[in-house]
Amino acid sequence: MPLKSYKPTTPGQRDLVLVDRSELWSGRPEKALSFGLNKNGGRNNSGRITMRRKGGGAKRLYRLIDFKRNKVDVKGTVERIEYDPNRTAFIALIKYEDGEKSYILAPQRIKVADTIISSSSSDIKPGNAMPFTGMPIGTIVHNVELKRGKGGQIARAAGSYAQFVGRDGNYAQLRLSSGEMRLVRQECMATVGAVSNPDNSNQNFGKAGRNRNKGIRPSVRGVVMNPIDHPHGGGEGRTSGGRHPVTPWGKPTKGARTRTNKSTDKFILRSRHYKKGRK
Repeated sequence: MPLKSYKPTTPGQRDLVLVDRSELWSGRPEKALSFGLNKNGGRNNSGRITMRRKGGGAKRLYRLIDFKRNKVDVKGTVERIEYDPNRTAFIALIKYEDGEKSYILAPQRIKVADTIISSSSSDIKPGNAMPFTGMPIGTIVHNVELKRGKGGQIARAAGSYAQFVGRDGNYAQLRLSSGEMRLVRQECMATVGAVSNPDNSNQNFGKAGRNRNKGIRPSVRGVVMNPIDHPHGGGEGRTSGGRHPVTPWGKPTKGARTRTNKSTDKFILRSRHYKKGRK
């Protein structure tokens, strides 16, 4: 959808650029597929903050999304396309031939009244889901499973996608948006097309209050803290930290690699950090 800029009748609208959502469904979500979401302010079950800069924000209803797409060989019709406050992508309400309804991630170029299907070998059109065994090489996909039946985990954010670039025995080779090349079992499901709302990253919210409405609190820099609160804190006058950037707990940040899952390293053919002459 196109971006929408505003006439600056207030200071908060001076640089405001938002995605135009006028074509989306403006009513409430499907009642049977939504429920109230409790806020935790970034705290775990012990009450400790495990994710900083979270809190407040508008109340939300959580929409149950079908990431598994396991309703096989039953055609569905797109009833409407909706905004979802819990994710950057838009969602589509699907009504199947047997009367069941479900939400899916809306791909780009899908419209109301379009038909979709999840099948072992369906047409290559946006919204259809199938395993890689029945998919031609070169297909753009999203909502890709890493384990069969677990549900899509890769390429679910707005505008994201992966490309099916080859086969290697029982595995499919994928090129992700980051540049990473990865192996996935061919029986895993994926949905054809790229995720909707590609202009999400081009928005300018204009004022801090719009981020507060989303539940995002201010980010305080480490160099303005006291030494007790951050390794960059303290010093007379203004300082720049005096060391390589670290987190409040002393871990390197800004590009330091933290991946330690050696059991799945074998599925990564090329790292997203790949540079010529170095893997």
